[in-house]
Amino acid sequence: MSTHLHDNPAWSQATPTISVLIPFLRDDPQGLLRQLDAEAAALSGAVELILLDDGTADADLTTRLQATIDALRLPVRLITLAANEGRARGRNRLTTAARGEAYLFLDSDMRPDTAAFLQNWLRLATDNAPAVAFGGFSLDQAPTDARFAVHRALSGASECLSASQRALTPEKYVYTSNLLVRRDVFAAESFDPGFSGWGWEDVEWAMRVSRRFPVVHIDNPATHMGLDTVEDLVRKFDQGADNFARVVALHPAIVQTYPSYKAARALKRLPALPIARRLMKQAALTAVLPVKARAFALRLYRAAVYADAV
Repeated sequence: MSTHLHDNPAWSQATPTISVLIPFLRDDPQGLLRQLDAEAAALSGAVELILLDDGTADADLTTRLQATIDALRLPVRLITLAANEGRARGRNRLTTAARGEAYLFLDSDMRPDTAAFLQNWLRLATDNAPAVAFGGFSLDQAPTDARFAVHRALSGASECLSASQRALTPEKYVYTSNLLVRRDVFAAESFDPGFSGWGWEDVEWAMRVSRRFPVVHIDNPATHMGLDTVEDLVRKFDQGADNFARVVALHPAIVQTYPSYKAARALKRLPALPIARRLMKQAALTAVLPVKARAFALRLYRAAVYADAV
């Protein structure tokens, strides 16, 4: 596979403690990069950024991105792939370029909620060196357009939780969007390349890791800016069915405790499941319905799709 590397002037001299790993596909991460770079003076070269363009194949974006990277004070490497590798393989590849003792997986559509975001992570890595730590999600900076209202409702209810709430079931609330992992831990447990498409590869990884290492939760959140329309969420849920089936096969005892699994099992017994699935999807897509009702219909639709896997 064709791979191109681009390093900025600060890259060669840095001896980082944390490597921030940012994969992207058909997305422009420049806003995130500039926000992170605002902390450069306080970090003294202890944090590097490594980006993976996972097959966007947009020469103009690459050129603009390289110019932005060259002007940043943080050490940055851009890895550009000619063809898409997928979420699990791409993140595994990012770690091979990392020089830090800890990896911070950060999605390109995240925006830190504080001006000390990287400093907070560096302090934790330096003082405590946790095996795995998740910083949390918020919707503080997310778009409030009506077309994203259902996703806001879903994310707010199930993902935007405090550290104390997440710590009750630590392995369940681990997402590769704001996740610190110690180098030796990732060497012992990397992402399963058998996952393709959307979803569940980070949850499955957390299930494996949590058996061997403690998972810590802290409040150092970032906003998930990339909210989806209902149409996009439906498409992702359809894509995620095979990945859900893989998680069920690999970790049945854990997955069977999840509400999504229990709902899928219940819906599987419906004699007219295909018809019910279409009705749930239609309700979720119906803009005149209340947002809470549409979000509930969408959760039911996801469980109905997953019913084929249980």
